[in-house]
Amino acid sequence: MLKKVLIANRGEIAVRVIRTCREMGIGTVAVYSDLDRDALHVRLADEAYALGGQTAAESYLNTEAILDAIEKSGADAVHPGYGFFSENVDFARAITAKGVTFIGPPPEAIEVMGDKISSRLAAEAAGVSGVPGRSETLSSSDEVVAFGEEYGWPVAIKAAFGGGGRGMKVVKSADEAAEALESAQREALSYFGRDECYVERYLTWPRHIEMQILADQHGNTLWLGERDCSAQRRHQKLIEESPAPNFPDEVRQAMGAAAVKVSEACGYFNAGTVEFLYQDGEFFFREMNTRLQVEHPVTELVTGLDLVAWQIKIAAGEAIPFTQHQVQRNGHSIEVRINAEDPSGGRFSPSPGTLTKFSQPSGPGVRLDAGYESGDTISQYYDNLIGKLIVWAEDREGARRRMLRALEETQIEGVATTIPADVAILSHPDFAAANYSTKWVEETLDLASLEIDLAAPESEDGATKVLRTVTTEVGGRRYDIKMWLDESSLAGVAAGPGAGGSKPKRRGGGGSVTTVSSGSVTVPMQGTIVKVLVEVGDEVEIGQTVCVLEAMKMENAINTTVSGTVKEVRVAAGDSVTGNDVVIVIE
Repeated sequence: MLKKVLIANRGEIAVRVIRTCREMGIGTVAVYSDLDRDALHVRLADEAYALGGQTAAESYLNTEAILDAIEKSGADAVHPGYGFFSENVDFARAITAKGVTFIGPPPEAIEVMGDKISSRLAAEAAGVSGVPGRSETLSSSDEVVAFGEEYGWPVAIKAAFGGGGRGMKVVKSADEAAEALESAQREALSYFGRDECYVERYLTWPRHIEMQILADQHGNTLWLGERDCSAQRRHQKLIEESPAPNFPDEVRQAMGAAAVKVSEACGYFNAGTVEFLYQDGEFFFREMNTRLQVEHPVTELVTGLDLVAWQIKIAAGEAIPFTQHQVQRNGHSIEVRINAEDPSGGRFSPSPGTLTKFSQPSGPGVRLDAGYESGDTISQYYDNLIGKLIVWAEDREGARRRMLRALEETQIEGVATTIPADVAILSHPDFAAANYSTKWVEETLDLASLEIDLAAPESEDGATKVLRTVTTEVGGRRYDIKMWLDESSLAGVAAGPGAGGSKPKRRGGGGSVTTVSSGSVTVPMQGTIVKVLVEVGDEVEIGQTVCVLEAMKMENAINTTVSGTVKEVRVAAGDSVTGNDVVIVIE
């Protein structure tokens, strides 16, 4: 058995791996950037080593720094988590070249399946059909246009070496192709370190169904069950569940068999996920994720298997001691991703900041996998996942109601989160009836009236306002009331349980942000300018995008609500900005 595992990741997945290692009696090594010096995964690990830098490229994507940490710590294995280097074949080979165990599939399988194009070809060779698309990387937007003209619009541009919706853009017409390809390439390079993209047909009303597989180094490959991940925004998952509701068992069996075929075709071992799109009774191979999935806990709760423990055992050479027929699936599990995003109006704008309060839920059938605690800061430089809330119950309706109860108990202050949107999804009759697709959140769910206000109200005397929760009684009944109070009046007074510092209100999301004040276009959040689209003297119209801001690995278009002439351009590509900074002045 392995003795010491270095986790080449951060946040909740690093915490998740550390906990299982501790239960197995395995030592743990954390690595961290300058910004993560005091992060939860660092505090929990037995040892921790600095990588240096702030951005992902400077730290968690710095191969030499990680290899140095392996050398210094004496770790005999590396767990990559997900994201970052988890599907990077060069990193896997660099690890194994040092004689260190890579807790994942063999590099050859990553090479085939980590590249979404070669994975399409491998699936086809195994007799599993994929979504119609080009099985080669794009060299120009002209190829996107040609594909759209042949198969019809819209089409999807996807990162060839990515997943999780990162680097994916839906193109509705030929006019959008060039900008969409450029944006997809930038996101892919930022998140995965490679910018190759490809194009495929965009289905009209599909469900995202994925199959968890587990394979050892002794020729045993099993499918453990499916997950429905159709509740998405911007092609990134919000809610996942297992088993998939309203899903015929004969399709489940066929999909499981197809997942095994795809896995065996590339000599796969360890945990992995084969993703499919399901529509009108048919399923199409989408891609294979050669790593642990964010949503793996729902499979764990219905099967009773610790997938991280099995990843470690398989990497150490152990054989799976049970057969396909012995895999048991009981009850129903639902997972909600809690992201630092403002879902106001359905915009899902990144919301970095410090968690001034994080009250966690508990009770029967409730599990929380979080990477942060109260007082920790969500940085603009990394993914905005705060944690995952997972519940189990005997049936789907019981799990849905349990999740609503657990979400009500979860209190987070200091940043906006996706919890209000999650509640809206879970409470909707369509979700309760399992009548939805990957496009349902954005096309059907009405979040127009959803508004989260993190901004302190204006003070007539200029005094700083802070948010406090005040407890009172009326007629013998207790009430907790949130109030904005003058900071000066609270001097020397301890903050109550609902204490929260004032934060600027963050707007935007859905890939688009509209913000302007008296002709001054401001950015609503901290981030990096990746593109400026106007120059001094240009005429602009209402709603026109003037620059693109990257925050928490997502690109956001900064638009104007006034027409006029550009008087000043105060930023350039690569500049870092903070919330409410003026970037463009219009007269």
